[in-house]
Amino acid sequence: MRNLVYIYLMLVSSVLWSQELNCNVIVNAQQTGNENVQVFKTLERQLTEFVNNTQWTNKSYKNQERIDCGMVITINDYNSDRFDASIQLQSSRPVYGSVYGTPIYNFNDKDFNFQYLEFQNFVYNPNQFESNLVSVIAFHVYIMLGLDADSFAPKGGEEYFKQAQTILNYSQQDNARGWKLEDGLQTRFVLIDNMLSPTFDGFRTVMYDYHRNGLDTMSEDVKKGKQVIADALETLKVMNNKRPNSFLMRVFFDAKSDEIKDIFTGGPNVNVADLISTLTRIAPMHSSKWRDIKF
Repeated sequence: MRNLVYIYLMLVSSVLWSQELNCNVIVNAQQTGNENVQVFKTLERQLTEFVNNTQWTNKSYKNQERIDCGMVITINDYNSDRFDASIQLQSSRPVYGSVYGTPIYNFNDKDFNFQYLEFQNFVYNPNQFESNLVSVIAFHVYIMLGLDADSFAPKGGEEYFKQAQTILNYSQQDNARGWKLEDGLQTRFVLIDNMLSPTFDGFRTVMYDYHRNGLDTMSEDVKKGKQVIADALETLKVMNNKRPNSFLMRVFFDAKSDEIKDIFTGGPNVNVADLISTLTRIAPMHSSKWRDIKF
């Protein structure tokens, strides 16, 4: 009986404290010409354990609720413990009533220089700088958590975006690129600044309507779900009028352009002539995809 109680408590504990992410981390060092050096394999293993085993929130996640994501770190050059790299991040969330995972985040962070000694411990402190490596990883984790939460509830990701902003603020002391306004127009600074700016409130509303009121309803009524998605995308025009060619708009369409094309090609017809005009205007970099939409 005592053993049964122990097993039960262990099972309950694993459910209550299950981590939030199911993340595949890849370290690609081919460009260095030394991709088989052990330090890269160790870094990949340690980051995989760090991302997947850290408790990032105070909420409980069941195994099937963990966010599927990926991080591909491309090492461009290294010298001793200093690494010049970029990191490609992707995440998705399940769509109700289907086996489909919809892309939520697709971001290529090119400002990723860090120091790393093989087997060093990774420690995440929510209020204190530890290293640029930990800060960049944690920042993007909270962006993924925030976008995922926004897709389930109106502004549901607010606390996660605020934590990403906190990480940005304390990481500026390291003087690594990507954390400050002067570092460019497509940086972590610009991303979280846009995400929390009232100017871009419409983006976060679209994240909810597109996913919760649109995609999640398509298992019951495909045409209705498509129309909701079309209406949600139309509202981005208002945001674009306030801030044309924003970085946040680019991040959104980098993740969603292929899916949008597929949603409106085939299946029950909805009137998308105006939508295609809007998409061409606010996301011209994907105009070839919009031309492929058949209606």
